Amino acid sequence: MTDRTLSGKAAIAGIGATDFSKNSGRSELRLAAECVNAALADAGLTAADVDGLVTFTMDTNMEIAVARATGIPELKYFSRIHYGGGAAASTVQQAAMAVATGVCDVVVAYRAFNERSGHRFGQVSKDVANQANSSGADNAFSYPHGLSTPAGFVAMVAQRYMHEYGATSEDFGRIAVVDRKHAAVNPNAFFYGKPITLEDHQNSRYIAEPLHLLDCCQESDGGVALVIVSPERARDLKQKPVTIAGAASGSGRDQFIMTSYYRDALPELEEMGLVGRQLYAQSGLGPSDIDMAVLYDHFTPYTLIQLEELGFCERGEAKDFVSQPGALEVGGALPLNTHGGQLGEAYIHGMNGIAEGVRQLRGTSVNQVDGAERVLVTAGAGVPTSGLILTA
Repeated sequence: MTDRTLSGKAAIAGIGATDFSKNSGRSELRLAAECVNAALADAGLTAADVDGLVTFTMDTNMEIAVARATGIPELKYFSRIHYGGGAAASTVQQAAMAVATGVCDVVVAYRAFNERSGHRFGQVSKDVANQANSSGADNAFSYPHGLSTPAGFVAMVAQRYMHEYGATSEDFGRIAVVDRKHAAVNPNAFFYGKPITLEDHQNSRYIAEPLHLLDCCQESDGGVALVIVSPERARDLKQKPVTIAGAASGSGRDQFIMTSYYRDALPELEEMGLVGRQLYAQSGLGPSDIDMAVLYDHFTPYTLIQLEELGFCERGEAKDFVSQPGALEVGGALPLNTHGGQLGEAYIHGMNGIAEGVRQLRGTSVNQVDGAERVLVTAGAGVPTSGLILTA
């Protein structure tokens, strides 16, 4: 580490969320206001303290609208990050940069949507290929041929991964089973009280072979917000501070959005490897130092590939890692997605995973990992992405 680092110069002081449902009955702006207000209350702050807001380009809630709805009087900084779920940890990175440089004192990162009762990202949408930008041009190559859903995009990579490394559908299913086991004891999870077995996974219908229904994350309504401040200010607030020891974003060679098929090695996530290297360099930590992980689990095959890119196992060995009894459970080698993940708790574009990392370091998770002091969190896989290392 050098003096020119973001590590240790900002902290997460508050987390807040709405309920997670399939039909919220509220506008997306109301969801955003609810989770922002909840995060501020958690931190012991008020809207008057906030001077920065960060969100996703895909969020329909403009910063000025959220400011009006919550009573934030003035904004010194506002920012939006592209690439869907890949933006999650980038919102915290940008908030931390604003705080560390003195641009802002209190920045709130938020994401809120009705992604089940409103616009559903997992469906075929001709508008994606008709965008008047370079992404529209990229998608125009795949959409006319029927490759037009996120599940279809990932299925291509999953097939190649299975071919090259001998992974099976059951290996993917182990991620779904452990996520649902953790969700089953999380009262805030949509699948609270509803664990599954590997047999359930194998018997679920195919969405895009080899992906079964239970390999695919939920569609959810809800919102999550995070409050980022300086470490000094965090120490005087309501909750135990969680330090941002590493925050990184990354885009790899020949990068596309979910269709980076022109690389030499198809079943890899170069952008996630880049994020991991930055996180370890910033924090001075390595894979063996991480107590538990929250890995973006929109589709189970990408969770296995992330384990490899982030150095928790060698290339092609994730199938062996996840098949070890209890390896991903509390008390195992690497407890994973202890909130239930996006497969079990809710799909809020990865923001709920960051909140779970904070709870683990506070010691308040429903599936608490004893002595958790270092948590790695990732954002969307298959797109330009981001990640965090959080420490107690």
